[in-house]
Amino acid sequence: MNQISENDILKIGIKAKEASRKVSTLETNLKNEIICSAAENLMKNKKKIIIENQKDINENKAKLTSATLDRLVLDSKRVDAICEGLVDISKLDDPIGKIIDKWSRPNGLNIEKVSIPLGVIGVIYESRPNVAADAAGLCLKSGNALILRGGSESFNSSSMIIKIINETLKKYKIPEGALQNIPTKDRSAVGYMLKMDKYIDVIIPRGGRSLIERVINDSKIHVIRHLDGICHTYIEKSSDPDLSEKVTVNAKMRRPGICGATETILIDKEIISSHLPKILLSLKKHNCEVRGDKEIRKVDESIKLANDEDWHTEYLDKTVSIKTILAGVEEAVSHINFYGSGHTDAILSEDKNAVRYFLDNVDSGIVMHNTSTQFADGGEFGMGAEIGISTSKVHARGPVGVAQLTSFKYKVIGSGQIRP
Repeated sequence: MNQISENDILKIGIKAKEASRKVSTLETNLKNEIICSAAENLMKNKKKIIIENQKDINENKAKLTSATLDRLVLDSKRVDAICEGLVDISKLDDPIGKIIDKWSRPNGLNIEKVSIPLGVIGVIYESRPNVAADAAGLCLKSGNALILRGGSESFNSSSMIIKIINETLKKYKIPEGALQNIPTKDRSAVGYMLKMDKYIDVIIPRGGRSLIERVINDSKIHVIRHLDGICHTYIEKSSDPDLSEKVTVNAKMRRPGICGATETILIDKEIISSHLPKILLSLKKHNCEVRGDKEIRKVDESIKLANDEDWHTEYLDKTVSIKTILAGVEEAVSHINFYGSGHTDAILSEDKNAVRYFLDNVDSGIVMHNTSTQFADGGEFGMGAEIGISTSKVHARGPVGVAQLTSFKYKVIGSGQIRP
């Protein structure tokens, strides 16, 4: 389907809302069985997925950066990881039907606060086809129906993944509206989705800043947003030099195109001469462009002079900015809270007081000590997978896994009480 109308999207929304009633009441064992069966089916069809992914690569490699292309690629190892992620989701505790709290009133009423699914979730994403499988598994586990709208870059890969998972759902007689893919590259489909507040309960966008801003500005539906990943690694003066080099380079260069990659390194002035040369040498070996302030350039004049725009930039590439910190942890925290995006920030330090101040005062969804910001990932948190990293404070923050895809309701049990 190349062209799609608002009425087409409306039908998708109606089917999803109807299916959500069924999905919300599925028993735990059945959900787990379906998720594992979907993983097996994806594994059996690995070659088909990789063939479709190669089509996406061939169609887009000329216009994508190396980092963006890396997010698109699905090789055998990455398809294995997708399947393993689904199996991990099946092993998680069922987040639905949990009694969050309960209490009794003096009049004899018994009240329970119980977890329930959100309902219908719309996920709008760009170049990462693994999102299709992760979202499908997470939404089924949490009892939600799912509408996926992938970007043109991953259209073939995502469509094949969704088709294979739907074959599994059909085998278990799950209503076809439980998992739907909007079958078009037409960008107008996004606009139609954002108006469907009668049928979609939550929108989760994953992609570049322009996509996220459009969704935030145009949506009539609540958005769990992930705006930017301007992540920082702060190398505090008490840090170990070897640990600092190892962790900082991993935080930037392991996969520079993911949202958890460090984009700005902060370093105390006292340790520039002892810590920075080794870090710069490692970054250069990885072909990373370094931009720094005047103090940083004294170490290596080939470094490009950074400006204020660099502190605001999510490079998503082999580029990093480095800033000198003159007044310790309080200055570092102030810089992060002003320039950061509330995503993930780390301190490398052996000073307990500095660490405590940093972890307590940095206003981000994930704060870390002596480890790489690349661990900002639902799978690494033991969540099986994630739909994204939320930089919102309302409803969900940080990795959005099964527990974050729930709401709650109150069950009130009486014995004939009437209100005077």
